[in-house]
Amino acid sequence: MASTSSQSNLISSIGDWLVGQALGSPDIVDMFSETCDRLYAVGIPVARAMVTWPTLHPVVEVESAVWRRGEKVSFQQIYHESAATENWLNSPFKYMLDTRTDVMRRHLTGPGRMLDFEVLESFASQGFTDYLAMATEFNMPSTRDEHDPRGILVSWATDRESGFTDEDIAALRRVQRRFAVACKTVIQSRIARNIADTYLGISASRRVLSGQIRRGDGETTTAVVLYSDLRRSTHLGKTMPRDLFIAHLNSYFDCVAGAAIAAGGEVLDFIGDAVLAIFPIADEDAVEAAVRDATAAVAEAFTRATAASEDRRARGLPELDFGVALSVGDVVFGNIGVPERLTFSVIGPTVNEVARVEKITKIVKRPVLATPEIAAFNPELWESIGEHNVSGNNQTTELFAWRHGAIPNRVADNAKTATDSMASEKPVALQT
Repeated sequence: MASTSSQSNLISSIGDWLVGQALGSPDIVDMFSETCDRLYAVGIPVARAMVTWPTLHPVVEVESAVWRRGEKVSFQQIYHESAATENWLNSPFKYMLDTRTDVMRRHLTGPGRMLDFEVLESFASQGFTDYLAMATEFNMPSTRDEHDPRGILVSWATDRESGFTDEDIAALRRVQRRFAVACKTVIQSRIARNIADTYLGISASRRVLSGQIRRGDGETTTAVVLYSDLRRSTHLGKTMPRDLFIAHLNSYFDCVAGAAIAAGGEVLDFIGDAVLAIFPIADEDAVEAAVRDATAAVAEAFTRATAASEDRRARGLPELDFGVALSVGDVVFGNIGVPERLTFSVIGPTVNEVARVEKITKIVKRPVLATPEIAAFNPELWESIGEHNVSGNNQTTELFAWRHGAIPNRVADNAKTATDSMASEKPVALQT
């Protein structure tokens, strides 16, 4: 084993490395894994470690990573709606949060053995001999109550027969503070991306975070544009209780916006009770694929709406009714507004056209309409409803309505795959 002075220098090198990580943009899970590997390499006998932290995300409340010596690190997420398990309620971490305890140590074997938490009995049965948990608080945004502690919780376990030495514990405490500094930087960056993705959409958020933040920044791109509008929303907004009306809106958005995202599209805006989504086209060879994805999204939206309406009807609530229009063309994708308040969206003749086409769905009483360029790729799905003025001047355009019964379900497998993937990552319980 290295001398005390030599090991101290090696621990310092890990601290220096973590400072370098804080100045970059590392993946927090990879950084934790490498920190554990480096600690073991310099003689700190860690065999298992876990880090957990709260986040600011519309779905995820807590994230964590578990490292075991010689194994690939695992990543877990706990969702807001997840019920607190007995494992969590009776865990060292929960106790530390409730009592604002910074450090907890438990000998798992020998005369000082203390297994006052069920998870510690499990660790002892796995051959671990010593357990150390530490909390490092720092200021960060979170969905938790403002008075709840925030920061990271880390547990360390060893399988060395004699457990951790005082020097080991001192080294772990030194490293954890520097690791916490790096974590704060990374977590805040993750939160910024989460917020940008949630409110702007993935493509727009990447553009904004890469520096396209000034008014007028943007580019022209080709895309299939989907525009949808909820029926009777003004009447429902006046006659339904506020909470029920908001739930009605969200149910509609789940159908249309959810289907667009599942099909590979990007929702750019919720304009009151309308949805604006695009399916970008990288080159000429990708036009047909984008049209088919958008068409499949519309089919999936109405499939979802049928199921949702059946449930709502059984509960005495209004059914979902909406119109959808599809068009394809060039759009200007960029920042618009005033310098103090911008939005990143798409504008241009194609966007104006598709919004006007959707309004015609009410007049002709057909829920889905498309321009000729869309209908040309799947002629069996569409039928002409004649010429209509959609340009705002005297020029007319032939429009096509969805044939009754001609509904593909191409997006269903993609949506199921995404759902299954999320479910597979959802842990049964947060360990410590």
